[in-house]
Amino acid sequence: MVTSLQVRPSEVDILGMPKFLIGKKNIMTRQFAADGKQIPVTVVEATPCVVVALRSKDKNGYEAVQLGSGAGKRTAKSVAGQFKDLGKFTAVHEFRVEAVKDYQLGQKLDVTQFVVGDKVKVVGVSKGKGFQGVVKRHGFHGSPASHGHKDQLRMPGSIGAGGVQRVFKGLRMAGRMGADKTSVLNLEVVAIKPELNQIWLKGAVPGAIRSKLFIESL
Repeated sequence: MVTSLQVRPSEVDILGMPKFLIGKKNIMTRQFAADGKQIPVTVVEATPCVVVALRSKDKNGYEAVQLGSGAGKRTAKSVAGQFKDLGKFTAVHEFRVEAVKDYQLGQKLDVTQFVVGDKVKVVGVSKGKGFQGVVKRHGFHGSPASHGHKDQLRMPGSIGAGGVQRVFKGLRMAGRMGADKTSVLNLEVVAIKPELNQIWLKGAVPGAIRSKLFIESL
């Protein structure tokens, strides 16, 4: 068992309600289990989020809770008008729920709703790699380095037959790589640190340092 700060299940957990938060990727580090096994963990900083909007099935066609996170300095007037007196936020995200009647506008959710051992889904944007060739982007082996080949090692080769007179859709070629919405499932919560607004997850999460993450219980 990983040595960590044990937290009593919050009111959200007792009621069996879904758990979700908006966080920010901090650093990767490691934990040691009782048997000495090393466990890689990602530290996610998740300041308390505020419920800024509720979506009901009668009015919107679906049930969801909209959370706001971070203290924003500038907010468009159209967005600020929706939040009214709730504040300004740097990140806003909706989470689907079964019933919104369990939530109120202005309610705050923090890391204490999670407990050690919970399985969560983390959604983020992967690191952008820019324009990359087929070897890095698709794992092509490349051409032989000898026997008459010159400057051909990392080239894609033929992109189609001459008789067709066109390139088929979906052909793997060079192009933009990374910066895609990525979901990672079944990450385990190994530690909760309310005094630091941190949740420690086993394994890696998508995105660069300080990138936004959306955490949701499974």
